[in-house]
Amino acid sequence: MTEAASRRRPGTPCWVSLMVHGLSETQEFYGDLFGWEFQPGPEQLGPYVRALLGGREVAGIGQMPPDRHLPIAWTTYLASDDVDATAETVRHCGGTVGVGPLDAGEAGRLAIGSDPDGAVFGIWQAAAHLGTTEAGVPGTPVWNELVTRETGSVGKFYQAVFGYETEAVVSADFDYLTLYLEGRAVASLHGVGQALPRDRGAHWMTYFEVADVDAAVRRVTELGGHVLQPPRQGETGRLATVADPEGAVFTVVRTER
Repeated sequence: MTEAASRRRPGTPCWVSLMVHGLSETQEFYGDLFGWEFQPGPEQLGPYVRALLGGREVAGIGQMPPDRHLPIAWTTYLASDDVDATAETVRHCGGTVGVGPLDAGEAGRLAIGSDPDGAVFGIWQAAAHLGTTEAGVPGTPVWNELVTRETGSVGKFYQAVFGYETEAVVSADFDYLTLYLEGRAVASLHGVGQALPRDRGAHWMTYFEVADVDAAVRRVTELGGHVLQPPRQGETGRLATVADPEGAVFTVVRTER
């Protein structure tokens, strides 16, 4: 997967990471569900592990400091060649930067920001760690979508910060924007209006590939997670939205190719 393993163009989703209270229990959940193995580090991030599939890095899980009570959620990281400059642009365009920029040892440099509607995302400047190095197979993140109230103004924010080209679905009742870099679709924005969950607000959703959506959903419940949207047929394949035992929400999908 040379494309997945090479340095990403700025704006490309390159990593997903989760901060939880019970690191070992969360490792057991995702290890069973996706077949992940784990390797510790970088140590600058505190108790933190990288999830591996066949020796390739696919995601990160860290332990939240006991005095922090932040939402438990998967965070999408977008690539940057200069995280400090990108963080400044985020602020200039109406977003906020809550963490960093800070060094993660030899791995790279990161910041965590939020867009003007409050959706949290990461910014990653790669050094030794380029990000996810396996793609398309079960257990890997295959898509990232911003779920927000409406795409109009927030779409302009992401365009200004990361230079995306955009393509909208022309529909009176469907507010959907695909983000492109060099002609390649890399992420999407979905405006859901009043259907936006009040307890979560605007958020980035990670889609993980699975071999069998229905089997994955059954396993999620057996492992102590729960189902938010049962299996259904989407435009790109069969999918379901679930949450892990600590409440981190994600989507499992069997992509039709």
